[in-house]
Amino acid sequence: MTTSAPTLLPVATGRQTRAHLRRVLRGRGPLLAAVLAALVVDSALALAAPVATGRITQAIADDRAPSALVGPVLLVACAAAAAALTGWAAAVLLARLVLPVTGRLREDAVAAALALPVDVVEAGGTGDLVARVSGDADRVTTAASGALGDFASAALAIAATLVGLAALDWRFALAGLLAVPIQAHTLRWYLRTSRPIYADGRTADGRRASALLSAFTALPTLRALRLGASRRAHVEAASEQAMTYEFRATRAATRFYGRLNVAEFIGLAAILLVAFVLVRSGTADIGAATTAALFFVGLFDPVNTMLGTFDSVQQAGAGLARIVGVATLGPPDDDSTDDGRPGGGRPGGGRTEGGRPGDGRPDGRPDRTATVPSGPAGAPLAVRGVHHRYRGGPDVLHGIDLDLPAGRHLAVVGATGSGKSTLATLIAGLRPPHTGHVTLGGVPTADLAAAAPDGRRRIVLVTQEHHLFRGTLTDNLRLARRSASAEDIASALAAVGAADWVAALPDGADTVVGTGATELTAGQVQQLALARVLLLDPEVVVLDEATAEGGSDAARTLDRAARTVTEGRTAVVVAHRLSQTATADTVLVMDHGRVVEHGDGDELRSSGGVFADLWAAWSSGGGPRRTGPGAA
Repeated sequence: MTTSAPTLLPVATGRQTRAHLRRVLRGRGPLLAAVLAALVVDSALALAAPVATGRITQAIADDRAPSALVGPVLLVACAAAAAALTGWAAAVLLARLVLPVTGRLREDAVAAALALPVDVVEAGGTGDLVARVSGDADRVTTAASGALGDFASAALAIAATLVGLAALDWRFALAGLLAVPIQAHTLRWYLRTSRPIYADGRTADGRRASALLSAFTALPTLRALRLGASRRAHVEAASEQAMTYEFRATRAATRFYGRLNVAEFIGLAAILLVAFVLVRSGTADIGAATTAALFFVGLFDPVNTMLGTFDSVQQAGAGLARIVGVATLGPPDDDSTDDGRPGGGRPGGGRTEGGRPGDGRPDGRPDRTATVPSGPAGAPLAVRGVHHRYRGGPDVLHGIDLDLPAGRHLAVVGATGSGKSTLATLIAGLRPPHTGHVTLGGVPTADLAAAAPDGRRRIVLVTQEHHLFRGTLTDNLRLARRSASAEDIASALAAVGAADWVAALPDGADTVVGTGATELTAGQVQQLALARVLLLDPEVVVLDEATAEGGSDAARTLDRAARTVTEGRTAVVVAHRLSQTATADTVLVMDHGRVVEHGDGDELRSSGGVFADLWAAWSSGGGPRRTGPGAA
């Protein structure tokens, strides 16, 4: 089995990444200043112990009375108590600074991912997207929560220690600075070496995740065709490539810390040599020499911490660029939202099933800043010269032309592989056509897939692939409209014929459903999907075999629910039962990506063409071949 390599999602440039960070950090300057102030005080207090030790050493050398030790001991005790308070304050302030920002980054990544066109996600492979909004987001969060505070603390501790060395004697500070050229050269080498390793490593992680997910989702097919060995080899190759970058990163880090140890040895040796010369010449006493040596030894941890955090920063930087890269594929964010937060929310995708059915923002409120083309209400749907192909393959739709006036119903029929589902996704705006145009009132439907300024969606697609989230039944319905009242939900359930069985649940609409809770039948889940459409109240409804999995017992109930949902709206129904064409104003018959018949259903049945043959076969009990929702 030959598979083409996925076209991975783009990675943001450094400029794009910095611009995104500025947006999420805007307005947090005072909190940042408070964090730095607490860290400065904490770093200064850390010098108390070496100073006290130096005084104790000098007191012993001078053979002073035991009372001379009281002052240094009190200094250490008071500094320790104060350091505990400042350390606690710095940790709390840093959490208040970092956690909302990292949470915002994760929200932005998820919202942007949900707004991506289906073609883009499919071309890159689901694993790449999952790796970005999970693994990369985790790396950024971990680094921001830990590395940011560690880096700031270490940098301030180094600065305070150098000031302390200079206060003892400028020659101590000069001796300590001998380690800096080696450390700077080491850091430069490490950054130059590790940056491409981590960037390529995160990309390899995405490929590995994509290979694993594609193998798991295709498991039944792989078993049936006995292709497990070749797919396993593909996964092993992707995993081996990812591990190669891990090993390279580890080797680079080992050399990095080894060179830092050399710098520490040279600096400490210089401090001790200067101390020996100064004490012997009488320029400095033993206490000052001891304090200087302890100051420099105390630099080991902050220097290693500061330089070592570049490892986390490098990984987080690579992950952040991948997260922001997802956002570059969608419409630009505004700089403010209706609640004053910096950075606008990103509208979600325009799907009821298989997409995010929220109200446009990650927090569920309508995105009032997103620029969404509207066009006239009650507008006609037009398909002009549409050709479509997947990832450079052959055309699966060929020159489709269609006009559907507002409020009219179109039924699409055809055998498996005729292109019905592809046409449905193009009309719903989930993917733009390769060539040609699909418009509603002159506006491309791909531009209408996002939420309108009032949170409403003009076009909604419902497929037979429905998802039930674990939570109450009410929560599952409010995914469509958070502001829906109990009366709205009850009305929607009654309209789709679900009121009776919902009332029979242990807690009615407040019953917890989903995996590990109350299980619902396929037909019941489909009724909930149709109820969501009523809560969304779209202008155009596209049903892609949305009632196909309900079973024969539920077929009539689901068909009635579908008619209720489409009543008074423009509707495109991909029919899996020819009875669904009876109420359509127009029937479109497709074969191998082309429209072979198009017109009134009664006229087509009497014309003796393809639709007449399908109807005759269905009416006699043989039934036409069903079409799966994923058919091309």
